[in-house]
Amino acid sequence: MNLFDRISNDIKEAMKAQEKVRLQALRGIKKEFLEAKTAKGSDGELSDDAATKILMKMVKQRKDSAAIFTEQSRPELAANEADEAKVIEAYLPRQMTQEELEAALKEIIAQTGATGPQDMGKVMGPATKALAGKAEGRIISETVKRLLAGN
Repeated sequence: MNLFDRISNDIKEAMKAQEKVRLQALRGIKKEFLEAKTAKGSDGELSDDAATKILMKMVKQRKDSAAIFTEQSRPELAANEADEAKVIEAYLPRQMTQEELEAALKEIIAQTGATGPQDMGKVMGPATKALAGKAEGRIISETVKRLLAGN
């Protein structure tokens, strides 16, 4: 079962269980998926890779919103955004630990022959492609920068 079908089934379950936050998050996911499927230039299909990218973007948006609401002393709105982010994260592949990420990036650095910070661009392309869905882009970037500075 692909991710789109799984979300559709889970919406039905959330409706039956009357889980408001989960239902709201799942409906948001389905909306984004439908928009991607019907976007201009789309073939009407949504691969799991594309779906994962959408989910990662949605999690990042929710976390950013929660941080803004916290800064503005709106804890009830921040909690709602954080809860939605947790629901969405459940559909993402398991995130890599820092140790796993460093090991994977060291291997990519060795493959690309990068020797210092000036080679960051050479590493980031293959790294973001290989680690898509397994780690946030910001964390990948920070780790690559640190590893290249240490070489």
